Parts: sequence; structure tokens; C-alpha cells
Amino acid sequence: MTQNTYLVVMAGGIGSRFWPFSRTNNPKQFHDVLGVGKSMLRLTVDRFAGICPPENVFVVTNRDYTELVQKHLPELQPDQILGEPIGRNTAPCIAYASYRIAQRDPNATIIVTPADHAVLKEDVFQDVIRQAVGAAQQNNVLITLGIQPSRPDTGYGYIQYMDEQKLGDTNLRKVKTFTEKPNLELAQMFVDSGDFLWNSGLFVWRADVIVQAFHQYLSDIAEVFDDGLPQLGTAQEEEFINEAYSRCRNISIDYGVMEKADNVYVLPADFGWSDLGTWDSLHRMGHHDADGNVVDGDAILYDTKECVIKTPSERLVVVQGLEGYIVAEYDNVLLICKRTEEQRVKDFVADVKSKKGAGYN
Repeated sequence: MTQNTYLVVMAGGIGSRFWPFSRTNNPKQFHDVLGVGKSMLRLTVDRFAGICPPENVFVVTNRDYTELVQKHLPELQPDQILGEPIGRNTAPCIAYASYRIAQRDPNATIIVTPADHAVLKEDVFQDVIRQAVGAAQQNNVLITLGIQPSRPDTGYGYIQYMDEQKLGDTNLRKVKTFTEKPNLELAQMFVDSGDFLWNSGLFVWRADVIVQAFHQYLSDIAEVFDDGLPQLGTAQEEEFINEAYSRCRNISIDYGVMEKADNVYVLPADFGWSDLGTWDSLHRMGHHDADGNVVDGDAILYDTKECVIKTPSERLVVVQGLEGYIVAEYDNVLLICKRTEEQRVKDFVADVKSKKGAGYN
């Protein structure tokens, strides 16, 4: 652990693909998705214990969720929770946190992570993070972690790397291309080629390097935060951020910086990762019974296989004759849906909102 290592947790998303469990007023990062007694946000921060001091943890979230963040992470001081007035994708989010940290510690090395990922091999994960932090401290590079693909998944972005171009004596490889969520045929080609990795959305870099990258590739966003530097960390910060986000465009860090920069390296890794973006990803990551079901709740199953059952513990659920279904109940909404049709969940949410009002989304 070093005093110059910082963690930025991006925790502002709604996670509508996990409806009805994930709702606008209580998104999935604040839920115990894996059924282990801790929310995704709590698990995320705990994963970095020993790597980053608690006072160096920053959470960027929607202002509506700042109290939820404080509830789940009571050890954080209020100034460690950065509230966004509106969602503007990951580039403004990362700019806000990076400028704030760079102002406090010009020698900072920053780890950026989403709040809703799962990691099964935490010891391996910590070793990989330490490698990336060491490389970022010593080199002017932007590092992303790439996951060895186990299947041609069309829900992930892919990173192609140049095996012959390493960063010194490290395991980092120079990135050649990024491809966002390919079709199945292309995803299969990527997996077969052996030089593509899943894009984990985990980043490591020095504060000065990412700020310089904003100046070079997203100069409009850099200009906004350059103007507001005197207000960051003061009583005027909230007022400045309101104005800043009204000036920032909606753009991801991948599209805005990582796909354009020539100093991007990827560290291939395998630490039992999933972004837990969908019910099907929970089925892959969860503990299976003898019939391939993942159950979190008080349930009795008959002739039921390959299902995800996630229901309130105070309600007994009896399921008979289902195969490959999602059965999920939360806050007065019950969803029963084929796992193969889970991409329609967003459509369900939109229909429910139009027909039943906003109270269910």
C-alpha cells in the first residue's frame, strides 16, 4: 500500500437490465446481488483493501445516491463522495475524479473501477492490480485490464493487443484496437485468434498522464475542468460541477481517450471476472445446485433446471416445471422471463413506465 495510490469507484448507473431488482431509486450496486451479505459497492471497495488507503477512496455517483453510498460505505468522509448532477457517461466522471485527485496529490496513481463487477479470485486480482499500479507509476501509459475470454460473448467489448510489443519486462501489451460488442460471428473470430481480450472497464494510470490525455483527446472537457480547478475541494465545488456537467458532452472514456491514444497498454488477466450486467451473467457467476439453478431466496423447486431464482427471503416460492427462466421479485414487482429473452427486460421497463407510471422503474 502506498499513500499515492487512489481508487475511483464509478457508481452512478441505474442497471436497468437487472430490473426489477435494480430500480432508479435503488440501483444494483447497492444490492447484495450475489447473495453473500454485502452490496456490490461494498464488495468493490473491500476488494482493494491493502492496495489503497481508505482515505484515498473516491466514489463518483449521481447526487441522488450520495446518501446510499454513505450508508454502504460509512467510513468515507463526505468529500470522498463526488456527486454528479446528471449522467454524462464515463469520461466526465473520470475527469471530475482525476482533476480532484491531481489537485490533492500531483504524484497520484489512480485505479478506476465500476461498482458492479464480480471477482472470484481476489488474491489473483490484487496481484494484477499491483502489477498495473507499479507499471503506471514508472511509465507514462494508460493501462486497462483485459480478461482472457472463455466464450464468444457479444455483451462485452474486445481489446486486440500486439503480443510482440511489451512494456519493458512487464506483462503489459500494446493495444492495437478496441471493438465494442461485436456480433457472434466476429466474437468467435476474436476468441479463436488468441490475441483479443474482454474489455473489463478497469483502468490504472497516473493522475498527470490521464489529465494530459484529456488535454490531448478531449480538450473541451479538459478546458471545463481547468477553468474550475480553483473551486474543486471548496464550498464552491457543487456550483462549479453543476455548470461543468452542463458543458460536458456525453462520451465514454473508451471512445474519447482509450481508442485514440497511442500510449495504451493492456494487462491480460484471469481472476474470475464478470461485469454482472445481466441476469444471465448472475447465472454464470452464481452457485449452482445439482440442476444448474442459482437460487437466492426461500424456494422449493420441482422439475426445474438452469433457472435464476432471486426472491425476498420472507416469501416462500414454489417453482415447478421451468427450464432456463428468470424468476425475480423485488419491491412489489415479479418478473418471470426466459433467460434467452433477457435482452427484452429494458423493453419491459419502458412498457411498465408508460402503462403503470414511474413508480415501478
